[in-house]
Amino acid sequence: MRYYSGFCFWDERELFGEYLDESEFCVAGFSYGAQKALIDAVHTHKRVDKLQLISPAFFTFNQKAINLQLKSFQTNKQNYIQTFLANVIYPTNRDISKYIDECEYEQLEELFSFNWNLIHHLDKRIKLEVFIGEKDKIINVKQAVKFFKSFGEVYVLKDKGHLL
Repeated sequence: MRYYSGFCFWDERELFGEYLDESEFCVAGFSYGAQKALIDAVHTHKRVDKLQLISPAFFTFNQKAINLQLKSFQTNKQNYIQTFLANVIYPTNRDISKYIDECEYEQLEELFSFNWNLIHHLDKRIKLEVFIGEKDKIINVKQAVKFFKSFGEVYVLKDKGHLL
């Protein structure tokens, strides 16, 4: 399996062990990493049988809202990251300190500007599985479910947040 980490995360794959298919022909990613996983699955020349998106960073913000997020990050990076990570772990108080990585402005820009319409180019033979927590405070759950359900299986997990 090829796995891609989320924004501000590194090597958090073990957190999703109960959902991940560890087979050789699976590509998976968490949040920002779900965007990277989709890019990989669409553009790779390697065999892919399954694409797993864990809490995909699916945003429908307008440019004004994106600019506000980016400005907030630039103004007080520590505060922004602290608030972001609190929303990621909600509704738990899970210790994620060993998975935290440097968070870069360019990654945040990329995260908010990603065009999920790339999914239309996903080979129809690739099985898509999307896992979303019903209490996710990072994305709009209803919009994400509505978007992804026409492309594959969407699992909305009761009482789970972004970190499932």
